[in-house]
Amino acid sequence: MKKNNPRRSFLKKATLSTAALSAGPYVFASSYDQKLRLSRTYRNESFTANDQINLGLIGSGIQGIYDTTAALKVPGVKMVAACDLYAGRLDRAKELWGADIFVTRDYRKLLERKNVDAVIVATPDHWHKKIAVDALKAGKAVYCEKPMVQKFAEGQEIIKAQKDSGSICQIGSQGMSSLGNEKAKQLYEDGAIGEIVMLDMYNDRYSAEGAWQYPIPPDANPDTVDFDTFLGNAPKIPFEPKRFFRWRNYQDYGTGVAGDLFVHAFSTLNFILSSNGPNRAQATGGLRYWNDGRDVPDVTITLYDYPKTDTHAAFNAAFRINFIAGSGGGGGFRLIGTEGEMEVGQNSVRLRRSKLGMVPGGYSMIAYTEETQQKIKDGYAAQNLESRASSLNIGETTWEAPRGYKGGHYDHFYNFFQAIRGKGKIIQDPTFGLRAAGAALLANESYFKGHAVNWDPKAMKLV
Repeated sequence: MKKNNPRRSFLKKATLSTAALSAGPYVFASSYDQKLRLSRTYRNESFTANDQINLGLIGSGIQGIYDTTAALKVPGVKMVAACDLYAGRLDRAKELWGADIFVTRDYRKLLERKNVDAVIVATPDHWHKKIAVDALKAGKAVYCEKPMVQKFAEGQEIIKAQKDSGSICQIGSQGMSSLGNEKAKQLYEDGAIGEIVMLDMYNDRYSAEGAWQYPIPPDANPDTVDFDTFLGNAPKIPFEPKRFFRWRNYQDYGTGVAGDLFVHAFSTLNFILSSNGPNRAQATGGLRYWNDGRDVPDVTITLYDYPKTDTHAAFNAAFRINFIAGSGGGGGFRLIGTEGEMEVGQNSVRLRRSKLGMVPGGYSMIAYTEETQQKIKDGYAAQNLESRASSLNIGETTWEAPRGYKGGHYDHFYNFFQAIRGKGKIIQDPTFGLRAAGAALLANESYFKGHAVNWDPKAMKLV
């Protein structure tokens, strides 16, 4: 990692290496505002029917459909099988991908099929480990949705199964392979924000759907839904459609806002910084509005400590989720450093660099006589704390994806399928996935225990 790069050197490098989108002030002006273009190139390949990667989907719900839609945009991929525990989703799979695809309620039957090369595991969280391990043992390449695990101890089983099988396993935090992440990592390593001090992440929502009150189909009943299989290793209870279709709301099957949303941020943060993750978490919050039977909070704030490493300074991270945000909603992800800040999205990165004020102004000088004020000014001037160079190169640069960019979701699957073909390496393996999931699960551990918790990010275990 390159540290302490001069502002002028960094900005000159950034400008000369990226094509400008719009004309604006030169980068060497005292204040600038510019837009620059990101770019992505893909292999120009064509595939015959025999070269196709045959894909199976396990969990044909909301995320499973979005995942499969993104995956099938990658050349050389064919959908051949789908599994779900609700009959209506199997009907929907045939509507989307053809009446000839194989459908089943039993994922094991899908894994037995020799024409399935790779699977997407997009089930409720409490099934991730079991199905991912079984798929790897069956010799399938696995794309497992985040969070990789529901419980800390499950991660090592997936890591071992991947190593033993030698199969490809990509964890599905879909923004990981995006242009935004790629550029932010480069900027950070070039010293764009100096030493990191804080990460500020928030996600505000203001809708029932955003708070996971998903629609329940009118034909949901014990005949159309295999509820007993859905429960898996969770406590046995009578058929309850809300728990099946709104599983994110319950600790028995999901991981709350931390597993759904924090894990994306940790994937991006750890990737940009080349970090193993935090070593301490303190969470608070509560169930403030959506009193629909759920047993996870809808408002939460978690503070994390990151220790100093070879790739980053010690810093703090604040994660905030509000599912009843009267402001209307929105989100953000900001890396704040000693020399600037970056707002990172899948399609863009905004870098702001400001002047650090080192000389006292009128606020504190008012307490002294005019004669003393002048002596203080002369003393600071002699130290040259605010040189002319420190006033240059202050402003904002935004790197944006071009029109027609296929998006981070596409890129993550492109990365996955290229790895299957032996033409690249995945960007989010099970070890990376456990570090991201483990950091997120710390929030739940702290919230439900009511105190701070410690984590060993290298060994990936609670302390």
